[in-house]
Amino acid sequence: MESVTTGPDNGLAATDIPRLQQQYGKNIFRPAHNRTIVNVLADIFKEPMMLLLIACALLYFLLGNVTEGWMMLIAMLLVAAVSLYQDVKSARALDALSQYTAPLATVIRDGGEITIPAEELVPGDTLLLSEGAMVPADGTILSAHDLTVNESITTGESLPVLKDAHTGTNQLYQGTTINSGKCTAIITATGNHTRLGRLGIQIVSAPLQRTRLQAQVQKAVQRLALFGAAAFVMIFVVSFIKSHDLAGSLLTGLTLAMAAIPEEIPVAFSSFMALGAYYLSRQGIISRQPQIIEHLGAVSVLCLDKTGTITENRMKVVMVYDQHTGMLTDLEQQPLPEGSQLLYYAALASERHPFDHMEQAILAAFQQQRNVAPPLPEMVHEYPLEGQPPMMTHVYPHADGMLAVAKGAPEHVLQVCRLDNAATAVLQQHLTAMSARGYRILGVATAICPDGALPDNQDDFNWQFEGLVSLYDPPRQQAAALIGWLYAAGIRVKMITGDYPATALHIAAKIGMQINGHAVTGEEVMALNGAALQDMVKQTVIFARMFPEAKLKVISALKDSGEVVAMTGDGVNDGPALKAAHIGIAMGKKGAELARQAADLVITDDDLDKIPEAIRQGRKIYSNLKKAVRYITGIHIPIIFTAIVPLLMGWKYPFIFTPIHIIFLELIMGPTSSIFFEREPVEARDNGTAGVLNRRGLFSREELVVTLVQGGAITVCVLLLYYYFMQRASVETTRTIVFTLLLIANTFLTFVNRSFTENITRTIRYKNNLAAAVFLSSLVFLAVIHFIPAVRELFGLVPISLQAFGLCLLAAFVAVAWFEIYKVLKMRGGKKTVI
Repeated sequence: MESVTTGPDNGLAATDIPRLQQQYGKNIFRPAHNRTIVNVLADIFKEPMMLLLIACALLYFLLGNVTEGWMMLIAMLLVAAVSLYQDVKSARALDALSQYTAPLATVIRDGGEITIPAEELVPGDTLLLSEGAMVPADGTILSAHDLTVNESITTGESLPVLKDAHTGTNQLYQGTTINSGKCTAIITATGNHTRLGRLGIQIVSAPLQRTRLQAQVQKAVQRLALFGAAAFVMIFVVSFIKSHDLAGSLLTGLTLAMAAIPEEIPVAFSSFMALGAYYLSRQGIISRQPQIIEHLGAVSVLCLDKTGTITENRMKVVMVYDQHTGMLTDLEQQPLPEGSQLLYYAALASERHPFDHMEQAILAAFQQQRNVAPPLPEMVHEYPLEGQPPMMTHVYPHADGMLAVAKGAPEHVLQVCRLDNAATAVLQQHLTAMSARGYRILGVATAICPDGALPDNQDDFNWQFEGLVSLYDPPRQQAAALIGWLYAAGIRVKMITGDYPATALHIAAKIGMQINGHAVTGEEVMALNGAALQDMVKQTVIFARMFPEAKLKVISALKDSGEVVAMTGDGVNDGPALKAAHIGIAMGKKGAELARQAADLVITDDDLDKIPEAIRQGRKIYSNLKKAVRYITGIHIPIIFTAIVPLLMGWKYPFIFTPIHIIFLELIMGPTSSIFFEREPVEARDNGTAGVLNRRGLFSREELVVTLVQGGAITVCVLLLYYYFMQRASVETTRTIVFTLLLIANTFLTFVNRSFTENITRTIRYKNNLAAAVFLSSLVFLAVIHFIPAVRELFGLVPISLQAFGLCLLAAFVAVAWFEIYKVLKMRGGKKTVI
């Protein structure tokens, strides 16, 4: 750093500030690449699925169907608009959650104290901080008084750490909080150059991952598109060889290609994701990337941060040992015995209006004992927190002179009390028992100064030991219910925390986690690699004393072993792991800004109950999208084979469909797949272990076979009636029969595919306000094309007899209804796997 005009005592000179701001820039975090609207639109329109939609629209225009082409383009733009809106809305919501950049800071410049915007700070500024202040930049402590700092935002450690001006304990980091005391520090780094800023660059520069379902859908669409292209070439060549009609052959081939290309699948995918993200945003769950929601449905492991996520990030007095009564009392089970003065003395040794979480907890516990303790007097003298380990003392007026009350590390308190060996041995037993439960323990002592003369050093009082007070950060009330729900849903749970192993194990047991063995530390994680690491992360449930690199290594190892990993966190130290997980979930209310930037989902109110809701929504999306894709595949198969088989077999009417028939069938399938199935409720099976999704592919082999058989059954019935009427009726009559059969079969397939396990007698009761609309619209359209002459002529159809219509109805029922019998037999056979 260049020299400046004045030193730390007087602060920087005003004349130096412009040069330093030019050199270092503003004290704000700047991502390496800002994401603009143009970037968002480019990402949307370069998606292979969106490019496929554009290609389909061009096909409509090439076929001369301008109206249908514009309809496809409009639909495509609507999908893009929804994605753009969601991206912008998510970004704005995350910006609104920002709370870890202090708006103002007090510095010394030109020898005087001034308050400036925190973004105006520069290296070399002399910064003044006191209890409760957010540290706005990295710095080195010049002087400190009774200073402790809450660094949980960077280390994950829930307990404050002691800071002073000595090397090794004199560093302050942006985003941390002054827990107690005050200090003067000189700023050493601002903006992207802070520890927080450097970690932020690492977090936000990592590319967004393509979701597993995106890859699976893209792969399925590409295969079907290649089949459509091959079918187009084959049909065009065969038709041209037979007819020598270039235009007619081209039209025939393009019509078949339109039937084969499943443009409904990417539309359904985009709609499901955008609508799912919108629904979650209304529940207080902000999605940074709508497509990531489907990963929630496939989560197999959820890694939970402890401090601020599982726990409340506040301290609570839970157990005390009173030396005078000789009783160890668990305050969660029973109150202090009458006459105990221990909490009164602990309160006297605390600040009257504390910011420190432990002192807040002590005063809260004391308030509950007010009926047995006198009110607190006014303090007349204070000995600051000092010593290794530290202790602090407050002095009050007393009838016998002066009353000194101390609290601090038990080792220090026991040392100054000079207890005999027997008493010390008893206390060590209690200390061991409390430590094993992960508690933070404070010793309390009192002393009387009869003459009122106070010693220079607090250790020199004639101390009498009063007892032990233990505290811990309690779990959130809903944490145990969340853990139970996750286990019931087939999701394994792991805890990854920067806290001590004993604390982590105690909290895990408290909330009902299925602990397997001991806690593994970050150092142990870093010492392993390869298969040994993967085996360890699979078996271990509790990871303690974890730092950012170790957390990242655990998440990466779980992913490498084939797990779909979600992780929650709220601190900067969680950022890399949140980014690496398949889906990162950040706490929005108390979480760090960079944790929110690294996460895929942000829970705005830190309510853990939102996690099951998000997972349910992810499973609903995955399940309903599979229903839509299986429906689309099932109805495309008969359309494709109805176009191919007659031409290849040399039938009397080789090709009875024109583009208008295909276009209309596509317009029916599109809304049905992307709107009707999206509205389907979550089935009960999707909330239990059966809802753990197939992570190897979009369909299992059995699911694919059943879907192909569904399409094949409809194809057989269509071709049988095609061939039968071709021998006895005109091409118009044959077309009417085939088209009517496909329309009815489409309606039946829609309702049959509402569930792959439950019979239609149950699914008919599913709450979907579009079910009646789909059924009635099908009836209306069948009536329109059969009874309105102008529409019949548009589709090239003719009136048919009631018997012929009944035959179409029967054939469609037979082609589809077998699946209902299949589901009943599967359930009776006891095989209840998802099919």
